[in-house]
Amino acid sequence: MLVGIDEAGRGPVLGPLVIGICCIPDDAEALLVRKGVKDSKHLSPKKRQELEEWFHEQPAEDGWFGTTVSIDTETIDIALQNQGLNWLEVDGFREAIMQLPHRTNVRIVADACDVNAERFTQRITEGIAGWPWKESNMLSEHKADEHHPAVSMASILAKEERDRAMRAMSKRLGFNLGSGYPADPATKASLEQLILQSGIDEQVRWGWATVERYWKQHRTGDLPVRGFQRTFQQQLFHEDESRIS
Repeated sequence: MLVGIDEAGRGPVLGPLVIGICCIPDDAEALLVRKGVKDSKHLSPKKRQELEEWFHEQPAEDGWFGTTVSIDTETIDIALQNQGLNWLEVDGFREAIMQLPHRTNVRIVADACDVNAERFTQRITEGIAGWPWKESNMLSEHKADEHHPAVSMASILAKEERDRAMRAMSKRLGFNLGSGYPADPATKASLEQLILQSGIDEQVRWGWATVERYWKQHRTGDLPVRGFQRTFQQQLFHEDESRIS
């Protein structure tokens, strides 16, 4: 079996981080390509939805499987205070792998979320019960979603789940939140209603630099903090390598 793993939503200021995982038969990569599967960033919303629906119609008895793991904003903010986003994604990727129905003859390819792809694999697999599984292996690559159809499909599953979460948030709040990325005009406009003097909405990533800048410009007093000790957003992306063996 071939397994792909990817994430959606590492950088947004709003909403969850979602990890997608898909499992396909060994001979199904060409079918994914014929169906038009590619990195979710290169597909229209309509095409992503069509491919997600098609994927979930494939027979589980033949080895097809797909699901997602969603990491909420509070968990993301607390990770910001502690080990960093790379470790959070290690835990999320591992959780996704543990949901696989197959534990024999599995080849896993992940889109590496660490500058050191080999280290990313090692960190994930060292926490997987019973690893190495029989006749199985795992590889992490940068830009794997552009080179491996199974990883591309996983990116679609993750993106669709995150988009559903964003639409549900917009519906709950009664106004358009956009994509949740700081550069999105709709997202920028929504911050006025999400970051209030009386408190910050639970779906905002409180520890993001975008939120800190907005608070300093438009609010007074100390920025509310989740977790134990506030650190800088850069720690999410430039982890302290002194703890790495």
